Amino acid sequence: MITTVTSLAVLRRDLRRLAFRYGLPVETRARLVLSAVEVARPRLAAGRPLNVRAGIEYGGAHPRFLAVELSAPWPGATLPLPCEPGREAGVVWRIGLPSPLPLADPSDPSDTVVAEEAVEEELALALARVDALSTQQDEMRSELAETDRGLVALYVELEERDERLRLAHSLIFRELEAALRPPPPLVEGVELAVHYVPAGDDAPTGGDLYDWFTLPDDTLQITVVDAIGHGVESTRSALNVTHAVRTLVLERHPLESIVARTADTLVPTFRGLMATLQLARLDTRTGELRLANGGHPFPLLVRADGTARYLEAWGSGVGFPFPGSDAVLHDRLAPGDLLLLYTDGLTESRRDLDEGERLLMSSAQRHAHLPLPELIAAIVADLHSVILHADDTLLLGIRLPVGEPHAADG
Repeated sequence: MITTVTSLAVLRRDLRRLAFRYGLPVETRARLVLSAVEVARPRLAAGRPLNVRAGIEYGGAHPRFLAVELSAPWPGATLPLPCEPGREAGVVWRIGLPSPLPLADPSDPSDTVVAEEAVEEELALALARVDALSTQQDEMRSELAETDRGLVALYVELEERDERLRLAHSLIFRELEAALRPPPPLVEGVELAVHYVPAGDDAPTGGDLYDWFTLPDDTLQITVVDAIGHGVESTRSALNVTHAVRTLVLERHPLESIVARTADTLVPTFRGLMATLQLARLDTRTGELRLANGGHPFPLLVRADGTARYLEAWGSGVGFPFPGSDAVLHDRLAPGDLLLLYTDGLTESRRDLDEGERLLMSSAQRHAHLPLPELIAAIVADLHSVILHADDTLLLGIRLPVGEPHAADG
């Protein structure tokens, strides 16, 4: 069959009639019509007629197929139904036919009726596809909404679980800190307080530890240790030092020898351990104070009259060259006097040791009238108003209350 068409309307009608007669599926028919119109449009718009060749061919991928050829070049666009080059610079569609073929009906309806029925079928198919896509879209929206609700519920559950874990960790850390940091002992005639601030919430233990206890002769022994590093490893190092010092003190070793003996005891076993330490021994009856230092920041003494000075006891710490206290410093606390022992995280938060020591002295003098726990908390707040270098911070306060007489040396 060869026909000549001069308009798109005729081309649509003829192709629908042809596809309808040969029983092509509605979707295939619609794709063929749309593709042919796309190919023919430029030629017909230029006023040039178009030849349409159609017929049944045999062989290839199908036992028989319908070949529809247009005498127009392929436009280069992607077509709804792909084509291939035809004769005389045209294009051709080869479409497999159903088996068996529909029988010819002598009472076939007119071309107009066929075309109208074909269009209705194509519209019905398009509407069915739109409805199916709309249903799929609604289902996807429902699934996404359900997924969103599930994700929100999961997020809330994870947040609640994280909060429970944070609370559990906080409780464990508080219990661990309480076990590592003993409360002040009850010593008649002496006020004691301690304030500790870790370098970070994720490492509340740190390497700053202390130990204080009374000896059989009623003297008060205080040990302050700052092990190099942070976290659990530095805590282990600080514990080793405090335990070694306590053992040596209870064995009645002279105060001036304890720093060196601590190093001799620990360094061979715990290689790499490095720590500074301050030892203070106070006779609670007389106020006599003795200090041995292993490379630690000097204690600050604030007198009842407001004058203040650092007690410069020199020495080298555990793990450092030539560990030991150079000498034992002797002094005396009178009623109203305040002694502050601390780690370098207090005075070096601004990265300037001299500035930190000046601030510590002025802050202690300014707050000396406060109760001891409030006093040391106020000092920490003053010195940590600016933190350029975060480090564990430990501050211990010892004060002899006014009105507590102390016996003279005898």
